[in-house]
Amino acid sequence: MNSPQRDITLRFLAEPQDVNFGGKVHGGAVMKWIDLAAYACAAGWSGRYCVTAYAGGIRFISPIHVGSLVEVEAKVIYTGNSSMHIALEVNACDPKSLNRHLTTNCIVIMVAVDQNGQSETVPQWIPKTEEDKKQHSTAIKLMDMRKQIGSEMQIFAE
Repeated sequence: MNSPQRDITLRFLAEPQDVNFGGKVHGGAVMKWIDLAAYACAAGWSGRYCVTAYAGGIRFISPIHVGSLVEVEAKVIYTGNSSMHIALEVNACDPKSLNRHLTTNCIVIMVAVDQNGQSETVPQWIPKTEEDKKQHSTAIKLMDMRKQIGSEMQIFAE
């Protein structure tokens, strides 16, 4: 059996239909690319169909222009029983210069499911390098923060 694929990079060209009224690529297009990359990463790691359980901490750092080459890098930074925390980074550049710059980053949590929508176990990821350990630790801190935010958000569910 092949070992799981921990990371992936998807590339897109920013097209005219991706543009907002301000002339830049709109956030919805970027979020779609992020979701596609998160799915491909999670499916590659787990060998299963996966669904998005959470997308958060999205930071739009700089705009993307029409005609830009967009790279969405996705990497597993934490695994639970059936969930995978995927760190994503979006970079863009003029395809003629290939001078990439960071435009967006976030975390997406994907869950592996069977044909009935029931969660399935995923291979555990164990950090090895110092960078891996730092990212793993950050994922755990973010999990704790999401729990706190979730309890604060209950006021809106009432």
